[in-house]
Amino acid sequence: LGVEQFSFTGGEPFVNRDIFPILAYALSHRPCLVLTNATNPLRARLDKLTDLADAQNPLRFRVSLDHPDPGRHDAIRGEGNFQKALDTMAALHDMGFGLSVARLAQPDEDIDAINAAYIPYFEEAGLPSGIPFVVFPDFLPPEAHPGGIPEITEHCMTTYHTVESRARFMCNFSKMVVKKDGRLGVYACTLVDDDESYNLAPTLTEAMQRRVMLRHHRCYSCFAYGASCSET
Repeated sequence: LGVEQFSFTGGEPFVNRDIFPILAYALSHRPCLVLTNATNPLRARLDKLTDLADAQNPLRFRVSLDHPDPGRHDAIRGEGNFQKALDTMAALHDMGFGLSVARLAQPDEDIDAINAAYIPYFEEAGLPSGIPFVVFPDFLPPEAHPGGIPEITEHCMTTYHTVESRARFMCNFSKMVVKKDGRLGVYACTLVDDDESYNLAPTLTEAMQRRVMLRHHRCYSCFAYGASCSET
């Protein structure tokens, strides 16, 4: 199928007791990306990453740092977790792993200015200043049903997007595999698993052949703001 990368998300992937053999197996086939809070579940098991640093394919980590103000981050993630995440990132960097940061965007913010506000914290932790960011709008909690958000039609996509920009929509080239109650489901993307209609098929081959309808409110965020969980 031409799969290029495996990504692991949660919750927090490192609460899974089998995450290290899972990653070792996946890395024997393709590069991997892990989305993590980089706090206690990972910090307590950093020594187990040593063998993965020399895996056949590279392993990267995307760390959630919601705001460059530690207090605002900790109000969401828990007291002290901004510094814990930075310390963990420094350890991962020292082990040779690639890093990126995921954060939330505020309405009408200056994205470049907010990204730059992280740099003093990176430098203090011994991290490179050029760590890439993945910036998300407010997707609202799972199972939220906000009113007044339009369904994205084929006319919307062809009028307001080019062939190239449509190709960058994550649901065009990626899928999320979820195991629930012992059964696998392949969802359109990582953000719509609160809607069972986006469980496209039990296999990746079948799911890639299904047309994805952009009626979820998070689809509108992707359409309007260019949001994507991808780093490509």
